[in-house]
Amino acid sequence: MHFTSEQRLDGDVRERGFTLGEIPGILWTPASASAAAPVPLILLGHPPLGLRAMYPRLADRARHSAAAGFATATVELPGSGDRPRLPAAEQARADLRRALEAGEPVSDEIIDALILPLVDQAVPEWQAALDALLSQPEVGGPVGYSGGVISIGIRLAVVEPRIVAAGLFAGSFVPRAMFEEARQVTIPLHVLLQWDDERNDRQAALDLFDAFGSKEKTLHANMGGHTGVPRFAGDAAADFFTRHLR
Repeated sequence: MHFTSEQRLDGDVRERGFTLGEIPGILWTPASASAAAPVPLILLGHPPLGLRAMYPRLADRARHSAAAGFATATVELPGSGDRPRLPAAEQARADLRRALEAGEPVSDEIIDALILPLVDQAVPEWQAALDALLSQPEVGGPVGYSGGVISIGIRLAVVEPRIVAAGLFAGSFVPRAMFEEARQVTIPLHVLLQWDDERNDRQAALDLFDAFGSKEKTLHANMGGHTGVPRFAGDAAADFFTRHLR
């Protein structure tokens, strides 16, 4: 991990840009974090729109997490930002746009092509980033995962034992194969669902929640569309991570 930049947010949140090989990322730590008092870590997932586009929302989430005493970090997803394009994913996005514009159902083939290769590449990268992040003296466990492409969160919850709790957003397409993986998830979950999400199949989201194997799982549903998440929903997620990472 090579740090490339540093600044302070609100005077007390330390933000450092880094690269891990060719992968850019950002680490935020609260003023309380030190080698003598390392803080828990939350991995901030996000959609594949690029870190520059997502930065304002990510930084806002990082500020709130820092106020609760957590470090947070994120990495650029494959094919996003300045990373090389993934031709198959670009074709899948074009097929998705055509289906949506024509008012046609989005086929399983499009969803699989869009999501499964992304999960296969992104999850090992997240794990490598976690190795590097936990080597920082002021960052300790336990670790949570929050938001982003829900299929990435599912895979990480299955294969990464250092992640002990996850907050997931039911707002992205989910391949059918991920339902079987969801049955293998056992960590505590806090799932956010926008009831009128124009980008999400509500019944599929409910079926996915039912499939999760976790004994502790909470569905936090609110009225409104994809971008209408109420502010208090973030407070509920923060309470969830405080319970499980403290």
